[in-house]
Amino acid sequence: MNKTVNELQNQFRQLRLAETAEELPRLLREAEKASWTYLEFLESITRYELVKREAKSLEKRMKWARFPFVKSLEEFELEGQNVLTARQLNQLRELNWLEQQYNLILLGPPGIGKTFIAVGLGLEAVQRGFHVYFVTMGELIQLLKTEEYLNKSKVQLKRLRSADLVIIDDMMYMAMDQREANLFFHLINHLYERSSIVLTSNKSPDEWGNLIGDQGITTAILDRLLHRVEVIYGKEDEESHRMKNRKSIFSAKV
Repeated sequence: MNKTVNELQNQFRQLRLAETAEELPRLLREAEKASWTYLEFLESITRYELVKREAKSLEKRMKWARFPFVKSLEEFELEGQNVLTARQLNQLRELNWLEQQYNLILLGPPGIGKTFIAVGLGLEAVQRGFHVYFVTMGELIQLLKTEEYLNKSKVQLKRLRSADLVIIDDMMYMAMDQREANLFFHLINHLYERSSIVLTSNKSPDEWGNLIGDQGITTAILDRLLHRVEVIYGKEDEESHRMKNRKSIFSAKV
């Protein structure tokens, strides 16, 4: 009997059902103990394999997303912020905009929660089976400039270009030279109507031209980004989101 189980396990592995192969002895014991029918046994095997595959797929998507932190939108405090209303946040979480390949631009000063919202939406997308890629603007430019000769950059940009959702954090925080602007345009052109893009920026699109330098490239980039887009403006409150949620090394006064 043990030999037969081992042979079955090997056959499952050949069929690329590795998770089921490892669990087969336990499933057989359960089937015998509970007197499962053949149909119940097959259903148990297929369900187990599917659950394990989805767990592995989720783990892989999370790894490839490269989130700087993992915080869900349930943790985002709606009170005391003026970026999104509860209704707007719920609408964004439905991800209809992602399914329709709309872009999302989150604008406003530092500390109001733009990156938090972007990551939270990215996590929702990963949980729903979408492929997500998070990158800061500085990291992105470096990847584009080194793609020709660094294999690591090639791999990362291949994942980025195949993602359903690309999150670019701190867009236009610094000026670009001509080569950087061209590389960035070609990337945006590639993603256009293939993927959704979430951008966070401290500067509004009408200021981007000063940082890109070339008005023609700026117009071409904006034309593609703003074709199907939702722009959300956040204003600075008395205290930024980071300040309100900061942790102190000092204990409270007694």
